[in-house]
Amino acid sequence: MKLSYWEKDAFYGPADVVIAGSGFTGLWTALHLKNKHPELRVTLIERGSLPTGASTRNAGFACFGSVTELMKDVHESGVEAMLSLVEMRYSGLKRIRKLFSKKEVDFIRSGGYELFPSVSPDRYRELKAHIRWLNHVLDPVLKTKTTFSFADDMIPELGLSDVSHLIYNQLEGVLHPGKLCKLLLVKVQEAGVTVLTDMEIIHLDEHSRGVTIHTSKGIALEAVKLMICTNGFARQLLPDLDVFPRRGQVLLTAPIPGLKIKGSFHFDEGFYYFRNIGDRLLLGGARNTDFESENTEVMETSRGIQSALENFMGTYLLKDTDFEITDRWTGIMGFGREKTPLISQISSSTYCAVRLSGMGVALAPVIGERAALMVAG
Repeated sequence: MKLSYWEKDAFYGPADVVIAGSGFTGLWTALHLKNKHPELRVTLIERGSLPTGASTRNAGFACFGSVTELMKDVHESGVEAMLSLVEMRYSGLKRIRKLFSKKEVDFIRSGGYELFPSVSPDRYRELKAHIRWLNHVLDPVLKTKTTFSFADDMIPELGLSDVSHLIYNQLEGVLHPGKLCKLLLVKVQEAGVTVLTDMEIIHLDEHSRGVTIHTSKGIALEAVKLMICTNGFARQLLPDLDVFPRRGQVLLTAPIPGLKIKGSFHFDEGFYYFRNIGDRLLLGGARNTDFESENTEVMETSRGIQSALENFMGTYLLKDTDFEITDRWTGIMGFGREKTPLISQISSSTYCAVRLSGMGVALAPVIGERAALMVAG
């Protein structure tokens, strides 16, 4: 079908900036770009009818890292890198709260817990030392002296089984990522961003005037600059990037009468995570039980990971309780050799903001602003 003049002019006309990917990073980038430079013509394109990666397919945590995850980051990347990531994540969460009300995004300051099934006396002393140290170094960032504390007395109240210790994070919360994504989409459209869905990029041609973006619709978009925000799928367009797809799997139970578990929870350096949605229980992760199979772009659940999740639920969360799984889904995250997000100019016309390492909800408000500053600069 041939496009009309009106369609070509209003929807597919030349843009100053085209943003690929309508997940959190793309939406925040578009919003910051139009807020700072309202005169720019900005087009946001998405290959699916909804964001295809992880933005609407995660667990809905408003968090910045558990004790064991943060200590692992220190071990692998150093203290300054860990503090920088926490500062970005916490700043991003505050920006969400500033832009949207609790009711709009179902935000609950629930507090977060980390589970420890079996801990030796030496390990317990080590965890106490880690809590003291993290509370000290995080105080300038989080403005509180007791971010983390032991909460073993909560184990019976939360209905957990075979758990020896709990570490509590008073600053953690949960939200509804679908509602957040939907609200951001409304914001960018109100700001004048053109949003095109079901349009996959199949080829890029850079030239002296910018870049021609060839799409699956047979429509070519012209842009002065292209910002790629497709995170785990970024190597499909930029094969040399240090960002790789990592699948995250999730399951959700039917309502459980008398469910005691309330809040957000982490286990094993954040590789397992769970929370309640009302009286239903959501559980995700277990990627560390089979890293090789989860290094994929395939958005289908696997029997091995789903079994690991169900076993975890039956052992620690709903022991001696019958439960029914009603929903199973996956999301594709973007990880690299470094955990720091990658915001980079690739060529004279092409940029990227990717590698959010499973923390897109918290990081995207900050990464989007930095990406907007870069592409507009």
